[in-house]
Amino acid sequence: MKKECIAMLLAGGQGSRLYALTQKEAKPSIPFGGKYRIIDFPLSNCANSGIDTVGVMTQYKPQKLNSYIGTGSPWDLDGSDGGVFILPPYQVAGEKGSWFSGTANAIYQNIEFIDNYDPETVLILSGDHIYKMDYSLMLREHKEKNAACTIAVLQVSLDDATRFGIMNTGADGYINEFEEKPKHPKSDLASMGIYIFDWPKLRRYLIEDEADPNSHKDFGKNIIPNMLANGEKLWPYRFEGYWRDVGTIVSLWDSNMDMLSTTMINLYDPNWPISSRNSACPPHYVGPKAKIVHSIVTEGCEILGSVENSVLSSSVKVGKDAKVLYSVIMPGAVIEDGATVEYAIIGENTRVMKGAHVGAPPDGTDAWGVATCGPDIVIKEGASVPASAMIYTSEEVQ
Repeated sequence: MKKECIAMLLAGGQGSRLYALTQKEAKPSIPFGGKYRIIDFPLSNCANSGIDTVGVMTQYKPQKLNSYIGTGSPWDLDGSDGGVFILPPYQVAGEKGSWFSGTANAIYQNIEFIDNYDPETVLILSGDHIYKMDYSLMLREHKEKNAACTIAVLQVSLDDATRFGIMNTGADGYINEFEEKPKHPKSDLASMGIYIFDWPKLRRYLIEDEADPNSHKDFGKNIIPNMLANGEKLWPYRFEGYWRDVGTIVSLWDSNMDMLSTTMINLYDPNWPISSRNSACPPHYVGPKAKIVHSIVTEGCEILGSVENSVLSSSVKVGKDAKVLYSVIMPGAVIEDGATVEYAIIGENTRVMKGAHVGAPPDGTDAWGVATCGPDIVIKEGASVPASAMIYTSEEVQ
């Protein structure tokens, strides 16, 4: 079945910089923004952009992510002529199997899957970015520029450019140089890790790269530089809008706080819905003495205390005289009577017991950070978890 374009979504990363939050699940399945998980954003973008065939490459602790994606019905990706497909690493008879050894190797291992659809182009996506983007506009520009590869770029400050892969362009507007985290950037065009390739050309480069024993099997380190060296046309697609890589605790917290502002990213646009798979929960309940200010409170929550400038996922309970300030509370967490949670991330099904205190406001020093508790943890009654603490188990809590 020939397709104009199919998407390949890289969702196998361990997410080690999220520490305790990813000890039991892959980063793309981490709860986000009250009712979503990170994977919802690229899947919704595909559906809204008219791309109905998506291969999702999973690897690290994939069970929860696989179950969440299911048949793809929440994102309308369960059609008979397309769909969403889970693509884990596999072993071929007579060969030694292994995990994906890089982003390019992940696509290489799925050449046969892509060939089944004989696509003109392949869209490569990451499963750990928060953004809304119409890929059809990028695809149209890719064709207009007759490019072998089009790379989505975001304009950043020159100070921030040192943290990204930077695309330098020539007088004709095409990319003529790629620099990975340059100390002295020549351009402010940062790669977003979103690519559209002509499939026949990418297929050839993947096979050549796989045969190179010195390759890192990576798009940024190998495929893109090799294409530039061979004089291929690479075009920068300039994206204007909200985009965040939520690969660290602080960026995850920041992005959740951004959800409290419709000027940052509008989740209420009926023309571009972000869909998700949600459990059936009753409406949230707000008690007679509860206080909710500038916060997201999702279905199934029970609020008896105070919630300010925070994001609460489904089935969260906040007890009497409890305070939740500038925090992200993930599904099923319980903040008991008189407990305080501030400037923190509380993992799924974690219980903060009576009188406990998690987190602290910024103190103006570089030492301050977001207090983070992983899933299924019990914060003991009266315990104190300082700012920047990372709690993996209940036994760590003093």
